Amino acid sequence: MTDPQTDKALDPMAHHVLREGGTERAFTGKYTNHKGDGVYRCAGCGEPLFDSRTKYDSGSGWPSYTAPAADSAVSEHRDVGHGMVRTEVRCAKCEGHLGHVFPDGPGPTGLRYCINSAALDFAERGQDEADTGKG
Repeated sequence: MTDPQTDKALDPMAHHVLREGGTERAFTGKYTNHKGDGVYRCAGCGEPLFDSRTKYDSGSGWPSYTAPAADSAVSEHRDVGHGMVRTEVRCAKCEGHLGHVFPDGPGPTGLRYCINSAALDFAERGQDEADTGKG
């Protein structure tokens, strides 16, 4: 479900992550230590994915969230690559690779959505409230 026009606008790292299932190096992403108040959107299609109110510092080197902005925002898939069994997280709209989810996060969900900054764009609160349903 990728859009060739939108994909042309992706920078090389965003394309590598979203379309090739790549990963940016830990502690290098623009949103790892980001503290803004708003919504993180898919860099591939603009879909609202994570609300900043669920973001926390996991110490992992990637932006981490306890839950997606809406249950339908992401899809989860079994990933057996790199000699591990993990749960891959993709944008439900464009199927772009975002990162992985692990069962070692804080409450209330106990989950850690470990997401590549390159897969995200950020919009300050007020610009997206109607899109997330959390305003």
